[in-house]
Amino acid sequence: MKIVCISDTHNRHVELRLPPGDVLIHAGDYSMRGHVAETEAFLSWFANQPHRQKVFIAGNHDWIFQERRENARAMVPEGVIYLEDEGVTLDGVKIWGSPVTPTFENWAFMHTSATIGTYWDAIPDNTDVLITHGPAYGVLDRVRPHSEHIGCPRLRQVLDTRLRPKLHVFGHIHEDYGQEVDGTLTSVNASFLDHRYLPVNAPVVVTL
Repeated sequence: MKIVCISDTHNRHVELRLPPGDVLIHAGDYSMRGHVAETEAFLSWFANQPHRQKVFIAGNHDWIFQERRENARAMVPEGVIYLEDEGVTLDGVKIWGSPVTPTFENWAFMHTSATIGTYWDAIPDNTDVLITHGPAYGVLDRVRPHSEHIGCPRLRQVLDTRLRPKLHVFGHIHEDYGQEVDGTLTSVNASFLDHRYLPVNAPVVVTL
C-alpha cells in the first residue's frame, strides 16, 4: 500500500502537486478557521483526487468539526473518510485518526494533560497507521526560535509502551516537516506550509 501524506494545507490545497498512491491522508488543518466555505472547497478538492482511498482528520483550526459536528460530518462526500477518535480498515490495514492536541491558547480539539490520555488510551493496540493532528513529544515537534520540543508526552508514552503502528502521520508543527524512522515505526510530519505559512513542503509518500 502506497500512502500519500499531507497536512496543514490551510486553504492552499490547490497548490499541491500530489504524487500517485493508494491512500491519500490529510492530518488536519485544511482551513484557517473551519468556516463552511473553506470546508466545502477542501472537501470538493479532496474528493476529486484520484487516489483510491481518501482519509482525513480535523485540526485545531478546523472549528466546524468541533462546534457543528453533525453538520460538518454531513458535508463529507461519498468516497471520503473522516475520522474523529475512530478507526477504519482499508485492505486489511487498520487506521485510527484523532484531531486531539495538547492545549495551546484557544483552538479546537485541545485538551490538558489531565484529560488527553483518555483519547490515546482509546487507540486500539493493533493499529497499523495512526493519524493525529499533532506529534508525540520529541518526534518532529520542534518550534522556533529555540528548537523547543512541544509534542504530546502522553502520546509518546503510549507509542513507546503499548502501540506498535507502522506509520504515524501528523502535522501541526509547520517548522519540523519531515520523516523519521525508528525501528519499525515511520513518523511523518506532513505539514505543507512552513512556519511563515508558505507552501514549500512536498507530500510525503510511504509504502507499507
